[in-house]
Amino acid sequence: MMNYAQIPSPCFVLDEAKLRRNLQLLKKVQEEADVEIICALKGFSMFSVFPMVRQYLAGATASSLHEARLIHEEWGTKAHSYVPAIREDEFGALLALSSHLTFNSWGQFERFGQRAAAAGISCGIRINPQYSEVTTDLYNPCIPGSRLGVVRDVLPDQLPSEIEGLHFHTLCENDSHTLERTLHAVEQRFSDLLGQVKWLNMGGGHLITRADYDPAHLVSVLKTFKAKFPHLHIILEPGSAIGWQTGVLVSTVLDVVDAQGINVAMLDTSFSNHMPDTLEMPYKPQILGAHQQPVEGKPTYRLGGMTCLAGDFMGDYSFEEPLNVGDQVIFDDMIHYTMVKTSTFNGVNLPSIGIWQEDETFRLVRSYGYESYRDRLS
Repeated sequence: MMNYAQIPSPCFVLDEAKLRRNLQLLKKVQEEADVEIICALKGFSMFSVFPMVRQYLAGATASSLHEARLIHEEWGTKAHSYVPAIREDEFGALLALSSHLTFNSWGQFERFGQRAAAAGISCGIRINPQYSEVTTDLYNPCIPGSRLGVVRDVLPDQLPSEIEGLHFHTLCENDSHTLERTLHAVEQRFSDLLGQVKWLNMGGGHLITRADYDPAHLVSVLKTFKAKFPHLHIILEPGSAIGWQTGVLVSTVLDVVDAQGINVAMLDTSFSNHMPDTLEMPYKPQILGAHQQPVEGKPTYRLGGMTCLAGDFMGDYSFEEPLNVGDQVIFDDMIHYTMVKTSTFNGVNLPSIGIWQEDETFRLVRSYGYESYRDRLS
């Protein structure tokens, strides 16, 4: 169990033992289903633990040139790259860092595909099966007007030889039953093209490590699909599933104010800067030792971030004891997606990053200061 007295505030803290448990499960699914599971940096890019992650997973996937470079330098391999819109001046560098390259549109393939194939890159194209069970439009890549992937009508009946794979990503923290229904939609629209390619990337959003996920059913779904298309190499690239429930964001109460009859606890962290998913998704993060909804008769507080943004706050929580300046507030499950989206808006410092190691000691990996803010400006 973490000893929070050893941890600076604010600080993202990864629990090394919990990460290993997630990775062991992912490796088990990878082996039983005979598929390739790779790490999506857009959801989990804590490269200080890449030496552990690469013991269990087959590789990593990038959504930009910088992510591809991080994979090359810190993972020690080439990336499976998917960049929604490729810049001409970055294309050569991207090729040098990639083993696979998925194009987002037919126009991007026509512009870059032959050069990529000539460089020995395995090329694919992202497809839009026009089916998704993601309920938040902000995260749904299949809604009308989506800029991600191409629908079947755009593609020819005979794919060019340069295209060796298809790629879809329509899930967001979904289960294997959602994947099963999604695969039916993929088959309905793209079965003729599946016979022409070598690999199928099923993207991310597979929340395999969530407690109520059924890994055995996922293995069954994948085996059934592979039996229909035995020539296909199957790739999954989860991000959330790797960091799911592996760590916390430690924060401290800086002030308690009466805001027109509502008690507000001001924290040394920020929802808009350090936990933007809580406002974008939106969702209410869990706080360890607190009631997630107000409880009559218990000390109740609205939590506020330290920026001047009026909307930098989270709804009401109840606690067993009144909050005082200096008390710690621990936000659970803050390692996936949260760390990669932090910003220094308003000049607010970034949280430190640390690891609660398997030997029950804390290791500070990174702390930030003024330079982190200044160097993003000019």
